[in-house]
Amino acid sequence: MRYLKFISAVLISFILYNCNPEKDKNFIMTVKGPITAKDMGISLIHEHVMVDFIGADSTGKHRWNNNEVFEVVLPYLKEFVEAGGKTLIECTPSYLGKDPELLKSLSDASGLNIVTNTGYYGAFDNKYLPPHAFTETAEELAQRWISEWENGIEGTGIKPGFIKISVDPGNLSDLHKKIVVAAAKTHLATGLTIASHTGPAVPALEQLDVLKKQGVSPDAFIWVHAQAEKDLSKHIEAAKQGAWISLDGVSDNNIENYIKMISNLRDHDLLNRTLISHDAGWYTVGEEGGGDFRGYNTIYKKLVPALLENGFNETDIATLLVKNPAEAFSVKLRPLNK
Repeated sequence: MRYLKFISAVLISFILYNCNPEKDKNFIMTVKGPITAKDMGISLIHEHVMVDFIGADSTGKHRWNNNEVFEVVLPYLKEFVEAGGKTLIECTPSYLGKDPELLKSLSDASGLNIVTNTGYYGAFDNKYLPPHAFTETAEELAQRWISEWENGIEGTGIKPGFIKISVDPGNLSDLHKKIVVAAAKTHLATGLTIASHTGPAVPALEQLDVLKKQGVSPDAFIWVHAQAEKDLSKHIEAAKQGAWISLDGVSDNNIENYIKMISNLRDHDLLNRTLISHDAGWYTVGEEGGGDFRGYNTIYKKLVPALLENGFNETDIATLLVKNPAEAFSVKLRPLNK
């Protein structure tokens, strides 16, 4: 059997997320509407369905066929569901192939909760930013993202469940600081968590400083691709401030490194600030048949058994795959010092 049906659906989704009525007040916004945080279940917090790398000036729905993408992606989503998975956080941002209606169709067909995002992606020298991102103020950008929360994305009525931004690897540029400020303002108006494609520690820690100056707690911030930082003490530094440390590039050939990083956080009593995922998929627009697609299965097939062999227990696994995603992506205001 598939690893004892994925450890009995990770201890029946951590005994329905601890059966605490207070948690019913926390909710996750999916492409089909809100669900309670305790219904999020086993979750992958950083994955992709489709990505279009052509750039903000050329991308759009004319670039892909939804039916073709649907047929390619659906079997991979069903595989995760059959293993016990319930929720997938889809991290493709605006102007990079995000298609909320496609995601809703896939959610309907697979039975999987799918969460999409608002926000803008500044990494890779701003290739994926629309022209207005360069000229508008942080307040104006935030209002665009707040409007998507209030009214839905691009007239679809489908609401985002988090804010996805990104920055380049070095010190924050003025433009990227503005994007972070816009994300902070959006969080304070919506309660949406900020997930920032970041990588090294320098921009991660600088973003935390910007957020705190805007009155936002580090608890509202996910340091995406933290596995790129090789100084593991920086994971501890950010996690102790309250940030979420997202180790989201799990693959068949890096299991030992992930055990090391996760063990480091556990050994500092910070497993409760740790998120894991594959950054897998995806249908690549412009490539024949969508190119090579990597499934969402290495965590339950290889990483989880390896963690259990290295001193972790079932509750630790449930913390990583059930409790932490529900805590991180619950829609709630997280002001500084409150």
